[in-house]
Formats: sequence, structure tokens, C-alpha cells
Amino acid sequence: MTMYYAGTMAVSQKITVNVPADVLAEARRITGKGITATIVDGLRELQRASKRSALSRLRGKVRFELDLENTRR
Repeated sequence: MTMYYAGTMAVSQKITVNVPADVLAEARRITGKGITATIVDGLRELQRASKRSALSRLRGKVRFELDLENTRR
């Protein structure tokens, strides 16, 4: 089964998940989307949060210098 999200093609996997009804209802209310789109949004947010966490662990460990004047040319 192939599904399209945000103009990109992604291979999808059909799953069965037991989710508390109140949690799903609140998530759907927040997103304003259907069940599948809400679950996909939640999983993508989990991915983003993981990346932000990994980046924050690098704070103070990576030296970064940027010359704005040179960059703007």
C-alpha cells in the first residue's frame, strides 16, 4: 500500500493500535484531522523531538563561527 503525504510518496504499513479514546479524541481535536493523519502527525513530531534533543546535547560541544558580512555577498 502506498500513501501520499505532503506531496511525497511514502511506503506505509497498516497497523492495529489500541489507543485510549480520550487521548485520540483530544489529538484529533488539536490537529483537526482524521485518525490516520493525526497518528502520522504525532509520529513525525516524535521524530522532530528526538532530533531537537540530539541537537541540544551538542550545545557547547560544537564551535560555530559565521561571518555575516562575508555570507551576504
